[in-house]
Amino acid sequence: MERTASSSVRIEPWSEADLELLRRANAPELMDHLGGPETEEQLIARHERYVAMSADRTGGGRMFRITLADGGEAVGTIGFWERSWQGREVYETGWAVLPGYQGLGIATVATTAVAEQARAEHKHRYLHAYPSVGNGASNAVCRKAGFTLIGTCDFEYPPGNVLLTNDWQLDLTPDAPDTGR
Repeated sequence: MERTASSSVRIEPWSEADLELLRRANAPELMDHLGGPETEEQLIARHERYVAMSADRTGGGRMFRITLADGGEAVGTIGFWERSWQGREVYETGWAVLPGYQGLGIATVATTAVAEQARAEHKHRYLHAYPSVGNGASNAVCRKAGFTLIGTCDFEYPPGNVLLTNDWQLDLTPDAPDTGR
């Protein structure tokens, strides 16, 4: 069966029931550009942060599971959160799509949807993504979702692990041109 993304992908708020999805997204091939898989203790702590963040509606960000519209199968994670970047407050986004669902446009559709969620908060002008310079797939998602490449930068993730990343920026103002897809 051939699968495609388009309108068959949804993002749904992260919940207590999503710990197993986070475990599946902790696969070595998905964490390769992020310093490697996390321990079970780290995963549980991150899951608790995701649940709390999704319950807090103050505009600080949210986490979502990416699901297929036909059947609701969870196929990845995505979210946005606040961070200070180069002297200003911005949103950051990040995602993971499970093996077997990559290369179908799912991450691009989900990234566009999460950008709309961040835009609806009316809190920060910019949404940034920081994929490793060697992560061609995530850099392609940024480009297809309408982000502008600002340049490269050193980015610490996880703490103590400095990565050379691309800094991609998306203007969230309502009148910003839509260059997505």
